[in-house]
Amino acid sequence: MLKSKLAAYSIILASGSPRRQQFFKDLDLDFEIRLKDVEEVFPNTLKGEEITNYLSILKANAFEGELQDNDLLITSDTIVWHKNCPLGKPKDTREAFEILKSLSNNTHEVITSVCFKTKNKTEVISETTKVTFNALSDEAIQYYLDKYQPFDKAGAYGIQEWIGFIGVSKIEGSYTNVMGMPTDKVFDYLNKL
Repeated sequence: MLKSKLAAYSIILASGSPRRQQFFKDLDLDFEIRLKDVEEVFPNTLKGEEITNYLSILKANAFEGELQDNDLLITSDTIVWHKNCPLGKPKDTREAFEILKSLSNNTHEVITSVCFKTKNKTEVISETTKVTFNALSDEAIQYYLDKYQPFDKAGAYGIQEWIGFIGVSKIEGSYTNVMGMPTDKVFDYLNKL
């Protein structure tokens, strides 16, 4: 459906995330993957979606001066926002354990921003989803970390994995957003181009 509408564009997905790449395949889009190393540092005065907005634009700006007239660059960033603090990807098993322990028996927010950049314009959309976890035992957390190694995921978990099946009791908002891409909003944005 979108493929013919976007035929005039060369879509570039600047993401190494297998989940985001799969979403774009599932949306039936033709796209190329182009990656740049960007140091994901943000001012510590930013909160919530200000952080993901900032980082998705930062990733897009790494391509400044490289985009052709028909290029549409898409970058994104996801954080877990919990107790007024951003939780990114864990550095190691100990940090991953501490993150999951803090999410246990609590509600947190998963925030994703998606930046759409052409040669002349930059626009950002964002989505926030509330996720509630049951109480997680230390044994369950350790099992998950050992078996699934979720070190490439914000908040140290993938909702589509075992921990999501046994631990998540409630979701308010977009499920795909928790996986790193609010596909309904992305579809809507692309459909209106």
